[in-house]
Amino acid sequence: MKRYDIDKIRNLGLISHGGAGKTSLAEAMLYDSGTVDRLGRVDDGNATMDFDPEEIKRKMSISTGIAPCEWKGYKINIVDTPGYFDFVGEVRAALRVVDGAVLLVDAVAGVEVGTELFWGFTEEYNVPAIVFVNKMDRENASFEKTLESLRKSLGKPVIPLQIPIGAEASFSGVVDIVKGKAYKFDGRNVVEIDIPEELSSKVAEFREPLIEAAAETDDELIMKFLEGEALTDEEITQGLRKGVMARKFVPVLLGSATRNIGAQLLMDAVVAYLPSPQDAGEVKGTHPRTSAEQTRKPSVDQPFSALVFKTMADPYVGKLTVFRVYSGVLKSDSHTYNSSKDREERIGQLFVMKGKQQEPIPEVWAGDLAAVAKLQDTSTGDTLCDAANPIIFPQIKFPAPVYSVAVLPKSKGDEEKIGSGLARLTEEDPTFRVEKNTQTLQTIISGMGDMHLDVITDRLKRKFGVEVTLETPKVPYKETIRGTAKVEGKHKKQTGGRGQYGHVFLEVEPLEPGKEFEFVDKIFGGAVPKQYIPAVEKGVREAMQEGVMAGYPVTDVRVTLVDGSYHTVDSSEMAFKIAASMAFKKACQQASPILLEPVMRVEVTVPEQFMGDVMGDLNKKRGKILGMEPHGSHQIIRALVPLAEMSKYAIDLRSITQGRGIFSMEFASYEEVPYNVAQEIIAQAKKDKEE
Repeated sequence: MKRYDIDKIRNLGLISHGGAGKTSLAEAMLYDSGTVDRLGRVDDGNATMDFDPEEIKRKMSISTGIAPCEWKGYKINIVDTPGYFDFVGEVRAALRVVDGAVLLVDAVAGVEVGTELFWGFTEEYNVPAIVFVNKMDRENASFEKTLESLRKSLGKPVIPLQIPIGAEASFSGVVDIVKGKAYKFDGRNVVEIDIPEELSSKVAEFREPLIEAAAETDDELIMKFLEGEALTDEEITQGLRKGVMARKFVPVLLGSATRNIGAQLLMDAVVAYLPSPQDAGEVKGTHPRTSAEQTRKPSVDQPFSALVFKTMADPYVGKLTVFRVYSGVLKSDSHTYNSSKDREERIGQLFVMKGKQQEPIPEVWAGDLAAVAKLQDTSTGDTLCDAANPIIFPQIKFPAPVYSVAVLPKSKGDEEKIGSGLARLTEEDPTFRVEKNTQTLQTIISGMGDMHLDVITDRLKRKFGVEVTLETPKVPYKETIRGTAKVEGKHKKQTGGRGQYGHVFLEVEPLEPGKEFEFVDKIFGGAVPKQYIPAVEKGVREAMQEGVMAGYPVTDVRVTLVDGSYHTVDSSEMAFKIAASMAFKKACQQASPILLEPVMRVEVTVPEQFMGDVMGDLNKKRGKILGMEPHGSHQIIRALVPLAEMSKYAIDLRSITQGRGIFSMEFASYEEVPYNVAQEIIAQAKKDKEE
């Protein structure tokens, strides 16, 4: 593939609710541009962008696919993102580095949850977008109804640039309102035809607001329009381009990706209306050492800078790092500087990604996308740059995982393979996390939902040959005391030869929450010799690992050693350790023991109509509502909810809000478990112990 000047590049993100046809549209674009020689299909498992075995099996995109195509003297880098919410991190990463987007909408379903969500992302990242109404050939497809739902949902004027010829099964082409021409499609051939007579009035009806919208973007054009002069096609196109890039309105095109109707005209629109990297302008970052603001212009004459937006594990070349170049040039077989990690990286062979294929290139220029294999320290979100002119770009905002399960090996001895496999998978996916809970001793994996973790475990099996079972994570309960107690602990054992003797008096009292443990030595007159006092503390600490109610660790207690006695021959560290442990357990039983549970600080963002249902559900989960605040058309609900009630909340919230709610949570504190709930937990703990 030849090198393209920066103004001839379009970095294009395809976004939509799951199932709207992004991958099929990408396939049609690649086929029509001659990049691939046959039109692959998602259902047949031979689409260029969906090459992962999991994607082929599930017939859906799981990770972002990338492929360039050449179209009429331009290079379009197609970035095809997943539509299912569990893989939302991929969409965020893609929108961070593209300059324009096509938002697909299903002509039968209209605007769906994902449409609203991903449109919101384009606003957040200020990415200009075109809408493509897909599946116009399906039964019950309606362009008019889809336009209506777009007008209600997008919050911006919606400007159709095309209208359909025929409907549902008879859909065969489009009328281009800007050029006043009609087209029919036959494979790669686009045939110009006369505008059907029955559509003439509709074309006139749609053309007037289109010209007015184009004119309003430029003072000269609006004067010409108001004076009744006709705008040329070129002036209309220039006006529309300005309006789209300023996000003043949203142009709408239509077609059927699987029947290859409309993809070529869409590529024309991408070139005509969406920005090049040059149009997107300079990017800002900071100096890694001084934190002073730095800027990079989109030019090959600037120092090299790039942002890593994807990491892939390729079975043949190892770890692949995919990045967007913002300035300068990077050559194969060179060196670059990772300013995020303060590491130099050796650059081997550079590639252009084309689905699962990698095409070697000698260098990559400002504005383009490329990949390189086997970088040692670089991960998604890192900045690569010229070491003499360092810069760090703002990190990609990835959502925090909201759904967790515990992982258990199916075969004994697989723990190490599981650990290394999961570590490799976290490199690929910033929304996936692994941690070892030191209290429950479980390996916990966390992601965006049940399908996300299902895919992770399938990849673990396929790539690393290890099978696991998943279960609900144990809640890390703790125990503490509300009262005080003074108890005696005596360990006395006489056998043949030397005996064992340790004798202590301990006072146990509650500590303020979060202080965990305090040991106080108040021994006078050597009642317990100094050399045995550390053993007393050790005995207490060991006894704290298993409380008296349900065997959970004890926390937030102060233990004071006030008295004791010893035997000159039979006393030992071990004897005092055992005596202290006995005394502590006895003290806990007398000092009003209680069970504590982790409570999470939860923030739920939902459309207003679901607010009552969400709050009712949180109350059922023993939640305490802290407050609400409006956030655009949504409400943010803040609450404190026990962790035990939140294990399936990602699934529950989607069900309650039809997928429109999102939430985040973080640990807040440990709180006392209500008596009736505590009794159930204690009974279950005893049952587990017996088993």
